[in-house]
Amino acid sequence: MRKSVLAAATAVLVMAPAATQAKAKPTFDATITRTTYGIPHIAAKDWRGVGYGVAYAYAEDNLCLLAEEFVTVAGERSRFFGPEAKAVLGFEEVDNLSSDVFFRAVIDLPALRESAGALTPRAQQLIEGYVAGYNRFLKDAGAQGIPAECRGKAWVRPITADDMLRMNEKQMLLASSLNLAPAIANAAPPGSPAPKVAITMPDPKELGMGSNGWAFGSEVTADGRGMVIGNPHFPWQGPNRFWQMHIKGPKGYEVMGVGLAGTPMVTLGFNRDVAWTHTVTEAQHFTLYQLALDPADPTRYLVDGKSEAMTAQTVTVPMPEGKPAVTRTLYSTRFGPVFVVPTRGVTWNAKTAFTLKDANRGNQRGIETWLRIGEAKNIGDVRAAVSETLGIPWVNTIAADRHGDALHADVTAVPNVSAEKAKTCATPIAGLFAEFAILLDGSKSSCDWDAAPGTPVPGLMPANDQAATTVKTWLTNSNDSYWISNPAMPHRELSPILGEYRTARSLRTRSNFIETGTALAAGKLDHARAKALAFGNASLAADLILPELLTLCPTAEGAAARGCAALAKWDRRFDADSRGARLFRAFWQGIGSIKGLWAVPFDPADPVNTPRDLGTEGENAAKLLAALASVVTAMEEQGLALDSRWGDEQLVMAGNAAIPIHGGPGWLGILNMQESERAASGKLIPRHGTSYIQIVGFDEKGPVADAILSYSQSTDPASPHAYDQTRAYAQKRWHRLPFSAKDIKAKAIGKTRRIAE
Repeated sequence: MRKSVLAAATAVLVMAPAATQAKAKPTFDATITRTTYGIPHIAAKDWRGVGYGVAYAYAEDNLCLLAEEFVTVAGERSRFFGPEAKAVLGFEEVDNLSSDVFFRAVIDLPALRESAGALTPRAQQLIEGYVAGYNRFLKDAGAQGIPAECRGKAWVRPITADDMLRMNEKQMLLASSLNLAPAIANAAPPGSPAPKVAITMPDPKELGMGSNGWAFGSEVTADGRGMVIGNPHFPWQGPNRFWQMHIKGPKGYEVMGVGLAGTPMVTLGFNRDVAWTHTVTEAQHFTLYQLALDPADPTRYLVDGKSEAMTAQTVTVPMPEGKPAVTRTLYSTRFGPVFVVPTRGVTWNAKTAFTLKDANRGNQRGIETWLRIGEAKNIGDVRAAVSETLGIPWVNTIAADRHGDALHADVTAVPNVSAEKAKTCATPIAGLFAEFAILLDGSKSSCDWDAAPGTPVPGLMPANDQAATTVKTWLTNSNDSYWISNPAMPHRELSPILGEYRTARSLRTRSNFIETGTALAAGKLDHARAKALAFGNASLAADLILPELLTLCPTAEGAAARGCAALAKWDRRFDADSRGARLFRAFWQGIGSIKGLWAVPFDPADPVNTPRDLGTEGENAAKLLAALASVVTAMEEQGLALDSRWGDEQLVMAGNAAIPIHGGPGWLGILNMQESERAASGKLIPRHGTSYIQIVGFDEKGPVADAILSYSQSTDPASPHAYDQTRAYAQKRWHRLPFSAKDIKAKAIGKTRRIAE
């Protein structure tokens, strides 16, 4: 039914009378050609047409998801879904009322409207086109063309430019303020009722954000040109899913890759000369401030001994029909909004309050940054784009060009806080926050961010004080800090706000260095070796501990002996056919608390190979076997086989059909990361991990790209593109992306459609 409605709408669009078309040139005009897996190739002669076509095609695939996200950023979730229900905000679940209060208070729409006027004309036109394209789809689809999941819902409505400004702001805050939304939304002066919702201080390393990215230069590739492997780890559900597109726009702009919900251009992909990917950076994009409050009034704070009033903002959140609206007053300072996390001792009392100042608040520069990357001719252009705009919000940029240069730029919108300032402005309790953020003294104006010449916004750290490296060998990142992108060339030490220095790397980072070195030792990189590297399902944790663990097994009895037998036969991989992987996954989780787990401690002179060697001395041997026995017993009580196929344990349901999913947790040192949650059935369902995987090189004609989108293009179960790429991913089948007009024509599914108005 839905297909016939869309077809009818298309016929109306392309068969408009010639006389009508001749009256006036359309304001919005684009063509859409779909190829294998439903990938849209959007062509337009101007930027309005680009945004128009992207929005229309995205809505065809993911209307319900996008419509709900517009409700979220407008602060209307409580009205339509109830205040106590929860939804994913950023990467974590948040109650709807806290979400609504946050968006209505923190997103400053008047300020966003004002700053939108400073956007480049093409960025403004992209937004204008996106609004028109989304609304055009709603009109063409009609009531019966809306997917069943949101058909007839009042929250599926036309949008305005305000919705796009809010959406962009939300994306910029994903790795910062958004993670403290309940803490900000529920902050109230002393004497106020305690928050009714649980508030946590999130661990940045556990926010569901990750990725692997590689850039290879001419000295290590088979053809002497650059190559990029992109393996971003993003959620399988919700608005932070990637979506593939190919855009051919004005003045030679032609880019293919992916974007998130509501993004009008490619944010990760390639053009004819350059390919790039992103990984979430360890750099911090905000600072916390501890305020000294005025003894006479807890809504005033002292700066350099002078009392200063907080800014009060009252927001009203509409409730479901028949229920009164909820009103809250939030407070903000020169150092950002006040927040509370009572379980961590972060409270607002008569003496002290805490605030968060975010470098990405109001950052609309990212649109132009990604447009500039998309039109880059070489790595120098990419580096200039991220450095001059400081518009990249919270990700590393890893890129290579056809000339054989490779780049890793950990250059983002970061507070300009030097190591010296972080030290001299630290408060006595700063150490309690160290894993989360830098805490500064808000009683001193000198502890505000330093203004540096040449930055687009005062208080941002200049690019030349951040980390960027260009080589002709290789560089990689798996979410650890800038310190090491290649073990052969560690970076000099920079401000602590950019990440940890000379500290232990994650098992996934170490696995990356080891497997990359192994791949290059076997020969120069080509697409075949790159594919094997991207789908590296070996577990470094298993390689590090199983040899020593199995030496203890001759003395094991009962459940421990049965666990030993299963692990001895396991191939130490998380492929679909691997048997015993679920047992090891559970065992590793159970031994983290054992002291002296590693016999050889971390050595900053050898970060790739330390720590290592399972510590089996003293009581550790008995503790390890006891932990194994405990896991075995628990699995057997749950009816789980110790030697089950991993693909029978980690899966996705496509209707009644199970699709086995390979890959495993990054904390097991698995590059092809899949973090899963246990379902009621006992099976493990991917929550976030490997998403859009691309391998991009170049020949004399243009890019040569193999890719797959693990969770497929569409969130509409009725779409033929809801699970097609998921099945391909399960079989480790890659897709050679069509970029040239000839290849697009050869792989087209259906006719090219023109939309215009």
